[in-house]
Amino acid sequence: MDHSVPQSQPRGIPVLPALFIGHGNPMNTLEVNRYTTAWRELGAVLPRPRAILAISAHWFVPVTAVTAMAHPRTIHDFFGFPAELFAFEYPAPGSPEVAADVADVVGPTWVGLDADSWGLDHGTWSVLAHLFPEADVPVVQLSVHAGEPLAYHLDLGRRLAPLRARGVLVVASGNVVHNLRLVDFSRPDAGIAWAERFDEEVRQVMGNAPASIGDLEQHDDYRLAAPTPDHFLPLAYLAGLADVAGQVTRTAVTGCTYGSLSMTSFVLEGQATGG
Repeated sequence: MDHSVPQSQPRGIPVLPALFIGHGNPMNTLEVNRYTTAWRELGAVLPRPRAILAISAHWFVPVTAVTAMAHPRTIHDFFGFPAELFAFEYPAPGSPEVAADVADVVGPTWVGLDADSWGLDHGTWSVLAHLFPEADVPVVQLSVHAGEPLAYHLDLGRRLAPLRARGVLVVASGNVVHNLRLVDFSRPDAGIAWAERFDEEVRQVMGNAPASIGDLEQHDDYRLAAPTPDHFLPLAYLAGLADVAGQVTRTAVTGCTYGSLSMTSFVLEGQATGG
């Protein structure tokens, strides 16, 4: 793997923030709670981007690809929820131009341009419904390659760094803790001890040394927190961006719900670079 990634951003160009949002239950799209309120408040102070690059846990496939259609469809990738959630649409335009930029900046790592098979899944639109409720910012979505280790995703995050100085807001969406087999509905506002413990450890890493995120795979609670890696891996992209910027992240909102889900979200602050 070629690790010749950029170590700084161009001078004189504002660098946009980047985010990791713990998206949780799809019903957060429609609900008002302390997490969705935090997302709304964050969206209100974000600079308006040229486009959004969303990295969702729910496009977990054996390839790295980016949506490249002009009008991505709203994908309702779940079952058993109320009809009003299936009726929800997030009609943001796409951007074949930004998709091509994504494929270019991560080279020589190959990224496929998806013109017709995917769209925007609920890992993306449940969050953007609060960050950008008007759905008037172009959105492209990057898949999470299911066949690659965490180090690959960390490196890909580093490679995406130039996009932040080109007006692209990177929004990674997953969950620090995501174990649906151990959900406990008697704990709507709390986590099981191991979930709270792992969530705290991740906050320490992202607030002090994001590039060491791979070490978390050896944590005693990792296998419970991430029995499958799909929801954890989007965080590696933010860690890679932070590594290139020489920054740490701040916690935007934190907390566990239903015992085995973490709603913790992180922000990598933007930079006003000098001329």
